[in-house]
Parts: sequence; C-alpha cells; structure tokens
Amino acid sequence: MKDRLSKAALGQLFLDARSQNAWQEHEIPDAALTEMVDITKMGPTSANTCPARFVFCKSKEARERLAEHVSEGNVKKVVTSSACAIIGHDLEFYEHLPRLFPHNPDAVNWFKGKEKHAETTAFRNGTLQGAYFMLAARALGYDVGPMSGFDNAAVDREFFSGTKVKSNFICGIGIGDPLAIFPRSPRFDFGDMAEIL
Repeated sequence: MKDRLSKAALGQLFLDARSQNAWQEHEIPDAALTEMVDITKMGPTSANTCPARFVFCKSKEARERLAEHVSEGNVKKVVTSSACAIIGHDLEFYEHLPRLFPHNPDAVNWFKGKEKHAETTAFRNGTLQGAYFMLAARALGYDVGPMSGFDNAAVDREFFSGTKVKSNFICGIGIGDPLAIFPRSPRFDFGDMAEIL
C-alpha cells in the first residue's frame, strides 16, 4: 500500500479546491499547459483509448472567439481566464489503437464500424480524461472553472472543423479570485450516495 496523500494535498485537489467564477490576471506558461496534458494522459482509459483532445484558448483573440459561443453568464469567465480549455473527444480514437494498444492487433475492430459503441466509449473516456485534467491543473497549483454553458455545435465548427472531434465541456484555467467564490454548496452524506455490499 502506498503512502496516503497529506491533508494539504487532498485539500488542494478536492477538499478545499473550488470551481472558480472569476480570475486574477496571470500569464500561464505553455510549459504548464503541456505538463497538465502530460499528467492527464497517464490516467486510465479503457484499452488505453485516450480519446480526449484539448484546445487551449490562451491568446486574447482565441478566448474572444470561444466567448462568442458561450452563454452570457460564462463570457467573462472565458475572456478573463489565463486560458480556457476546450475538452473534446475524438470519435475515431480507435485509429490510434495500433500505437496505443499494440499488444492486441484486433483492438481497432472492437470499434470500427460500430458507431454507437465508439461514440459511447469516446465520450465516457474523454470525460474521464477531462476530470484527470482538472486534477492535474490543481496539482500544479492552478485553479479551474469547468463550464457546460456553451453551444457545442458552434464550438465544434469553430475549433474542430474537418475533424471527428466533438466538444464535451470547457474549463477556465488560472489563478482564481477568492472574492468571487460562493459559499460551498451542501454535499450528500455517504449513505445518501453509496452503499457497501
């Protein structure tokens, strides 16, 4: 059994971490975004499918392009973030399985020509990787603000045109403004959401 994470580490990842609603001015280096993805890709996905795809809208122009397709309440969150990630999933992820899952040469055929199965697998595992990404960002000392209030089809046309990538959610990254955080909402007790059989 490995050592338990410290209380401070658990706080940074989960217990004290909050979804951000506003951002302090901060320039995020490309190297930090690269490191977040390098950590993210090590999280488990079924058959190592790794379907998540990331577009980081870091420049002012890119954030403004994205902001044109988000709900009114999310515009400021996008344009004032250090970067806003579009987390998508590749519906043709299976084409990469000879490289990513080389010990089973038949793995491509588990998904090729099976559109619904491939779509479900891409969405599930891409969502997992989106969650890993947010934890990776927090682990590196950044705050995140995930959002689902945007026009997926418009974002896909704007940023994923000509590909089989579909957007899932977007996520602001940077240093959050603590004055803009709401009181933490209640959570279920263990018995409300889980049982041990």
